[in-house]
This record gives sequence, structure tokens and C-alpha cells, in this order.
Amino acid sequence: MDNLVIEIRRIVARTEGHQHGPITRLVSPSGLGERIKPFVFLDYFDAPPGSGPRVGIHPHSGIATITVLLQGDLRYEDTTGKAGILRAGGVEWMRAGGGVWHDGGPTPGAPMRGLQLWIALPAAEENAPAESEYIAPQNVPQEGPVRVILGSHGEAKSPVRAPAGINYLDVRLKDGERWEYQPPVGHDVAWVYSYQGSLRAEGEAVALNELAVFEKGESPLRFEARGDTAFVLGSAVKHPYDLVLGYYSVHTSAHALAAGEAEIRRIAQRLDLPTGALS
Repeated sequence: MDNLVIEIRRIVARTEGHQHGPITRLVSPSGLGERIKPFVFLDYFDAPPGSGPRVGIHPHSGIATITVLLQGDLRYEDTTGKAGILRAGGVEWMRAGGGVWHDGGPTPGAPMRGLQLWIALPAAEENAPAESEYIAPQNVPQEGPVRVILGSHGEAKSPVRAPAGINYLDVRLKDGERWEYQPPVGHDVAWVYSYQGSLRAEGEAVALNELAVFEKGESPLRFEARGDTAFVLGSAVKHPYDLVLGYYSVHTSAHALAAGEAEIRRIAQRLDLPTGALS
């Protein structure tokens, strides 16, 4: 009998990020985001009652932001006209496109914990009209231990109208439980971040609060929980464009960035928003 050869995708980068108060910045567009684009920014926040994070009303263009709320309630409002409260377990999707302003923060007196991810949009969508979706906890689809935040896994498909070629999954495993992920065809970017417990990924340890990036490829990824463990996993087709950066924006060209910043200023003038948020 022929020996079975299992292909292993090595971990090629690791980070525990940089903490600023209740926020830990794990990925930024000028750093690791260049390597794992379209995933260009990731923050983990863990705020005790009354400590934020609340950044005030601010703009974006050229990207989409995805907030996965793990604990607490999030108050939100944006210039697409939507406002409300997102409960623990819910998902906020904000496709900034050509320009949007939004605001949010924890409800008073309660802790809040979660993750905010930025996705670099393809050229065809980076200056499209802004669009927001707020997915209640019971409407986030699940297959086995996996909640599907973006894209699909098995029979579960996210209701978020995200660009094609991106999966973002929230996975919960019991101590010793194993799980294998087969990326879709073309998904040659993959990373994992453990926000509860630790795990073995492709035979290597990934500690609590550590983000690990896998080498380029499409072979399966194998995980084993060390204690009750929860982590997010991203896989995608590599974003083929340059990252052209503004203060709150990421675009594929200087021309697209200029258009996004012009729309941000137009919205600010129309709604009499504080222009200090642009600097």
C-alpha cells in the first residue's frame, strides 16, 4: 500500500499585535495587511464597562469593515440612514465604497468584546455607493462548530453581500476537538486568530491572542483545540491591487483615493459633520 502523504502548510508569520488601552491592533495595511490582503486591518477589543472603545463619528472609503461582536451591545449609526443596537453574537458589515461616515460604541455600563476587520474592496467596488448590513445573532448561519461571517462553508452561506472570493469564519471547538478546513479553489491566502484558548494548527502551537499566517496554497488546514477554544479564520483569493492609503481609507489607485476623499468631504459638508475627524 502506498504511504499517504499529507501536505502541511507552514505558519510563516505570527503576531500578538500592539495594545493601546482596550484595543489590540493585529494587522494594519502598512504592515501584515500587505501580505494577507484583502484582509488589511484587524483589531481585537476588550473593554470593561465605561471604558469604550468609542472613536466618534469618522469616515471611510475604498474598504468594507466587519465587526463581530462577541460580548456586550454595540450602538451604531451611519450616513446610509441606519441606526440601532447590535447584540452580542451579531455582525456589522459596512461597505464604505465611495465614502461613508459612521459612529458607534458600547451601551452604558456593560463590557464589550469583539473584532473589527477591514477588507480591501476590488476596483469595481471601491467607489460604489455605501451599504450597511446589521446581522442579528440568530441570523448568522452556522454549520457544525462554524459561524459563517462572510462567504460560505458547507451548506451555510453568509447573508452579507461581500465581494466574491472571501471567507471569514468564527469557529468554536471543545478541548481536544479536531477540525479540518478545505479552502475553496483559488483561496491562497489564509490566517487564524485565537481569541479564547489555544490550538494546534498544522501541528504547530498557536497561543491565545496570537495571529498566525499560513504559507500560500490551497491545501487543507487542520486544527486541534487545547482547552475550549474559539478563533476566527480568514481565507481569500489574493487581492491583486496595490494598497493606496488614506487616513481612514484604502484604495487601489491615487485617483480612486482622491474620489473617495472628495465624497467624504461632500457628505461632511452636507450633514455639517466635524471636519476635525478627517485629520
